[in-house]
Amino acid sequence: MSSRIFQSVVLQMKDSTDRAIGVIDSEGTVVACNELTCIGERWPGVVEAVNAAENDTVCFEGRTFKALAGWGSQFDYAVFARGEDEQARLVCTMAAVALNGAKNYYEEKNDKATFVKNIISDNILLGDIYVRAKELHFVSEVPRAVFLIRQVGQTDVAAIDVIQAMFPDKQVDFVLSISETDVALIKQLPEGSEPKDLLKLAKQIEDALINELNLKTVIGIGTIVTHIRDLARAYKEAGIAIEVGKVFDTEKSIINYENLGIGRLIYQLPTTLCEMFLQEVFKKNPIDALDQETLFTINKFFENNLNVSETARKLFVHRNTLVYRLEKIKKLTGLDLREFDDAITFKVALMVKKYLVSRGIDS
Repeated sequence: MSSRIFQSVVLQMKDSTDRAIGVIDSEGTVVACNELTCIGERWPGVVEAVNAAENDTVCFEGRTFKALAGWGSQFDYAVFARGEDEQARLVCTMAAVALNGAKNYYEEKNDKATFVKNIISDNILLGDIYVRAKELHFVSEVPRAVFLIRQVGQTDVAAIDVIQAMFPDKQVDFVLSISETDVALIKQLPEGSEPKDLLKLAKQIEDALINELNLKTVIGIGTIVTHIRDLARAYKEAGIAIEVGKVFDTEKSIINYENLGIGRLIYQLPTTLCEMFLQEVFKKNPIDALDQETLFTINKFFENNLNVSETARKLFVHRNTLVYRLEKIKKLTGLDLREFDDAITFKVALMVKKYLVSRGIDS
């Protein structure tokens, strides 16, 4: 952010009030002021006071401060006015409105993070992407990945700061606040990066949030893209990964879009088509006719690659007992899970059932 923009605004206010008005940065250094002798001064203690105020006005050592709007829980810039009285609070609040407007205008024109946020949000036309990238000297063709970090249960605004500290280069990696629960990381990658490298990064983020804030998260990862125009697609993929994982991989906290498999296809099917599929597969009895013990046996059978002996061992039952159960399932459903085609049909049907339940359809 250019201090010249702030200085231009506060100087225009000089004729409207006799109060000293200015701006400090996140280090407590005065970067703009209508009393020029103050510029460059550093005021210890003010940073903690402004952060503790949580975007409200706060008085500190004869001045009134208010943080300017930002994406993190810690302020980037704060406006101040001399005095601790009601007039100082009014002047400070009005100056904050003017300076926020100037700050937003500057960022829209010059800030790479805002540019990236507009891309992933589909708030910029494709033709404008190339123009803006050139204006900002933004490298267009380089491998990048999008991580969507969603807080589960409790939330903490400090999550964005923890992630930002892990990826401090704001000209290359972009940490963006999307909502109260979601933070997006657009990470530039070395050439030749693979999906396993993305999983490693996601695990580091997950561990940092647990260790520092005790936050539980689920992280969706989009496919690696090589051009900025594809970042919006990668961001959508990361979101889909979380949504699909919520249905089919409930135990996983890190889900890569590339590993969603058939779940991704099912998730995009119309629910009416899914209901028709279940009715066609289970002509004899509906899937709800199977009790929990039978479904547990079926899932174990799939987990052990349709191997009867291995599944029986894992279930601590005799092989013949498992064969009897499979025969019972065949009579109930008309599907022999020992046959590959029938097993595939049944596996897909179970996933379709999960999908319908997640949509509130208990057919």
